[in-house]
Amino acid sequence: MAIATQEQQVVDTVEKRLYIGGEWRDSSNGETLAVEDPATEEALCEVADATPQDAEAALDAACEMQQEWGDTAPNERGEILWRAFERLNERADELALLMTLEMGKPVAESKSEITYAAEFFRWFSGEALRTEGYYKVAGTGAGRVLVMRQPVGPCYFITPWNFPMAMGTRKIGPAIAAGCTMVMKPAQQTPLSMIALAQILEECGLPGGVLNIVTSSSSSDVSKPIIGDSRLRKLSFTGSTEVGRKLIEQSAEQILKVSMELGGNAPFLIFEDADLDAALEGAMMAKMRNIGEACTSANRFHVAGPVAEEFSKRLAEKMGELKVGRGTEDDVKVGPLIDDDQRSKVAELVDDAVGKGAKALVGGGKLDGRGYFFEPTVLGEVPDNARLLKEEIFGPVAPVTTIDTEEEAIARANDTEYGLVAYVYTSDLKRALRVCEGLETGMIGLNQGMVSNAGAPFGGVKQSGIGREGGNEGIHEYLETKYVAVNL
Repeated sequence: MAIATQEQQVVDTVEKRLYIGGEWRDSSNGETLAVEDPATEEALCEVADATPQDAEAALDAACEMQQEWGDTAPNERGEILWRAFERLNERADELALLMTLEMGKPVAESKSEITYAAEFFRWFSGEALRTEGYYKVAGTGAGRVLVMRQPVGPCYFITPWNFPMAMGTRKIGPAIAAGCTMVMKPAQQTPLSMIALAQILEECGLPGGVLNIVTSSSSSDVSKPIIGDSRLRKLSFTGSTEVGRKLIEQSAEQILKVSMELGGNAPFLIFEDADLDAALEGAMMAKMRNIGEACTSANRFHVAGPVAEEFSKRLAEKMGELKVGRGTEDDVKVGPLIDDDQRSKVAELVDDAVGKGAKALVGGGKLDGRGYFFEPTVLGEVPDNARLLKEEIFGPVAPVTTIDTEEEAIARANDTEYGLVAYVYTSDLKRALRVCEGLETGMIGLNQGMVSNAGAPFGGVKQSGIGREGGNEGIHEYLETKYVAVNL
């Protein structure tokens, strides 16, 4: 079978319509939007382009189903999630190819994301059975305190293009487990993975109306009537801080419960006592996972002076060895960026740094030809006024600066409006604890280059977000606490 034929078959198996109330339907005005392969700049297919009226219909379906779904037995909700976990793993190969076609990352990375995405369904299939309240004697002894936790109600989710499956499952999983219905708006660049997920959940017995999918070229047009509706109870968004800030403002009108996973500017700290081999391995993982298009991506490397030159040299060697190309090709490690706007932003940040004195140790520019490719890049001697030390790069670029003291490392790491994740490499246990306590981030990778874990609370502080996804904390975002004062 020719690869092109296999690719077409995978695309053909995915619905191209909206999913509302358990039915697949065209947009109300019949319009569609094109889904592009970022490696070729060619259209893969077209999907329905939802209107505000379609968005209202999707929320109607979610609201109509809320009472029934909230009353569904926890065992049943958990079993649906478990079946979906198994189905995702069974279909990992075809789903990975689909993801690579619309997002660009190498197939091996896409398959890893499918595995990661499935883990949220496995984790929350168990959490569905652990929605706990409590009962206690009041302090006076005269009455009782009864505390129960119930589904928050209809939710609206907006997910990004960089992890088109996992960013969906870590919202959908806890919502299903808690007994909430939802409307999902995937990124317009990568709607196919989310539609495929809806098809799988439908096969696994998720009742119509629990999950509703609206694909649209205008997130604002479809979001406005949903967020402004008094029946909506929760809004969850993963994406940029700029957009998140606007959504929080809009959510204030209805006083919505919100959870936001926003931008990052992750510092990667390497002290002179670090295992440099381990630090290099962690650096490659933290920087190049998902082509650098991750909110958790190492955005700036602060390295102790005595080891900075060796680290920079070895990192440049490793980055220079990475094969760049279409994610479906053998041995490709770096696919294209998502679109020309994103690639242009990365190029602008690199040019700014070099123009201010940074040295390109490897890479540094766009690749010629079709596709939104950018060279894996390491910049040394990066000056403090370079924009990429303050702004999220979201691409395969690693800027390196030097640090002299532990105090300076913490201060420079915290010198940002963001606070999602940081990475720390040291062999000194006392230093590790001091630095971890001093960092203003929601997560820290201590001597490891990845923090993502379905069983751990993912999220940031400062302008990196509100709330947590995953772990025991993840389901709390979808529950309200009700207190009953009992008179005996």
